[in-house]
Amino acid sequence: MVGVPQRQAPTREPTVLAPVVRPLLSSALAAILDDVHAHSGAVYLLAPDEPVLEMAVKAGLPRAFTAPWERVGLAAPLPVAQALRELRLIWVNGEEQMAARFPRIAVVLPYPFALAALPVATPGTVYGAIYVTWPGSRPPELAEWEREHLTAACERLAWRLERVDAGNLPLGPDPGRLTTRRTALAGGTAGSAEAARMAARLPHGLCALDLHGSISYMNPAAAEMLGVPAGALIGSPLWAAVPWLNDPMYEDRYRAALISGQVTSFVALRPPGDWLSFRLYPGSDGLSVRIARARPLAGTGHTAGMPARGTARLVTISHLLNLATALTETVGVQDVVKLVADQIAPAVGCKALVILGSHGGRLHVLGHRGYPDEYVIERWHGVPLSEQIPGTHVLTTGVPAFFDSWQQLERLYPKRQGTQDGMASWAFLPLIASGRPVGTCVLAYAEPHPFPADERAVLTSLCGLIAQALERALLYDAKQQLAQGLQAALLPHSLPSLPGIEAAARYLPATLGMEIGGDFYDLVPTGVRAAAVLGDVQGHNVTAAGLMGQIRTAVRAYTTVGQPPAAVMRSTNRLLIDLGVELFASCVYLRLDPGPGRVVMARAGHPPPLLRRPDGQVRVLDLAGGPLLGIEAEASYPTSEFALPPGSVLALYTDGLIESPGVDIEDALAELGELLALYGDEPLEALADQLVRDTATAVERPDDVALLLLRAVRPV
Repeated sequence: MVGVPQRQAPTREPTVLAPVVRPLLSSALAAILDDVHAHSGAVYLLAPDEPVLEMAVKAGLPRAFTAPWERVGLAAPLPVAQALRELRLIWVNGEEQMAARFPRIAVVLPYPFALAALPVATPGTVYGAIYVTWPGSRPPELAEWEREHLTAACERLAWRLERVDAGNLPLGPDPGRLTTRRTALAGGTAGSAEAARMAARLPHGLCALDLHGSISYMNPAAAEMLGVPAGALIGSPLWAAVPWLNDPMYEDRYRAALISGQVTSFVALRPPGDWLSFRLYPGSDGLSVRIARARPLAGTGHTAGMPARGTARLVTISHLLNLATALTETVGVQDVVKLVADQIAPAVGCKALVILGSHGGRLHVLGHRGYPDEYVIERWHGVPLSEQIPGTHVLTTGVPAFFDSWQQLERLYPKRQGTQDGMASWAFLPLIASGRPVGTCVLAYAEPHPFPADERAVLTSLCGLIAQALERALLYDAKQQLAQGLQAALLPHSLPSLPGIEAAARYLPATLGMEIGGDFYDLVPTGVRAAAVLGDVQGHNVTAAGLMGQIRTAVRAYTTVGQPPAAVMRSTNRLLIDLGVELFASCVYLRLDPGPGRVVMARAGHPPPLLRRPDGQVRVLDLAGGPLLGIEAEASYPTSEFALPPGSVLALYTDGLIESPGVDIEDALAELGELLALYGDEPLEALADQLVRDTATAVERPDDVALLLLRAVRPV
């Protein structure tokens, strides 16, 4: 689990809630909203098999608003994920702070509101997280009593979920369950009827919208102004029922009122030339809308008689904005596949998806989700682009294809390879970037699915965003493969077996840039002796890696012809200067003589090796040395000699192992020595893993890491 490895997730499947769990979550959320006077919120549960939070219940906002965050990765830059990673309350006091700390949310919901997120966890188990929101008019700081109520409620919910997991059922009455506060009309039913008659007599248009924007009441004046019979409006979203209101700008005002809790308004043109003003008054269970005639407005951007077209309800503005923002954060191809699976597939309702590319004139599966049978996916691999099947046709022509039934697919492509994949309808969408197809996105639906024109337009637009991210991801992956292949070619594939010496090595590239650098190591047999070398060329790029390969080859050549350690250093130094690359390198060179147990060392500005004696004591070999290679043509490199009895361990390393921001290098070196003393008797491979463990698991490594371990043993 990301950020909280000491805790374990429950085995309960969160997306299929037990009958007792959903009421428990709903009542707990209702109680929290009521206690702290919040107007919306949601409860997330941790998925059992992946580091993902899944929204289990929500309140106060329609699904269209929260859909982009129904599944949240634990590493995502979102409040609920951070609350769970850090096991603490996260408070965001308004739109400015939201934009600074969580820009992905601010782009989708650029409205004034406050948010608190908290973990739901016991000392032994992490269950999930909760968030609640308030209108932007609330005080900027979270009051102490609010903090206490939220924390206590989440602890109480975690305790009750623990009882559910333990099987201690039934739970009994939920003391935290509260009903939603509602304002009743005086006089009960009679008062409600009189209120409706009163509204019918008013000259202004009045209507009520629920949280989803659907019309629940409308007086005759409103129906007359909108030009649609009241019977055709009740139960329908205002933006869908009135064509000339189907504009993202108008829906944005509805979203702003609902989320911010503040009165909003807009003016719209009813074709051919009537202007109407809409004023939205938000409440806890919806909005009241006042409609009145308005004066014509200049410069509105709308032409009379041409109603503005909005996005289909299939994918809302929030999906588009959230997807566009999230796609900018993707790096590799699998990141793109995961994002499409987690955020787009649920929105469009497809059951499975495949993303295809091409290589060498054949189809290549870049990623997939939702198909339990791997054979269904394997049949795509290696299909020639000349084959007449939908996947190749879309990829080569850039024209989308939609099939609402298996029969339609078979009729148009009778020679299509493969068997039925268990799906009922498909959308084959070209991924076009920079004017050329870079892949195909296949969306498969479990039930027959018609594709009207507006839905086709939305799907095609979505794939335009995906294509741009995929093009960048393919380029990034290609660069990474090139870098990793070059690095692997320049370093030893394996270490030679030497009498009297055991060896183990590790190399970790920096996580910034191309993940390639100039750290190197080598072990060179020379008869009964051997030479060990470890160095670090300045930089983390292809130039540094290429120079590293030249230095390693030169050191091996100078060693093979029999030069002593000091001469090897001088020769390598002159070579580096003669190459004129203006890069420096540090290096430590050892001549090993296992028979008498002696080592001769020469250093060129490199961190001192560590020597663990057979009794477990560790010594820092900060002995004489010379300057960095590549600085001074006539530099000399004095040597030092020391004993290496059987049972001793030498640790050669580059500074990436001990240097990190905010950590004193002397403290880091002392900690490395303590680890070597503590684990020095373990097998050398296990010891190497132990010494690089923290560095290997770091999210960011600013520098390369190379480690070479040598243990003296008695020859058999």
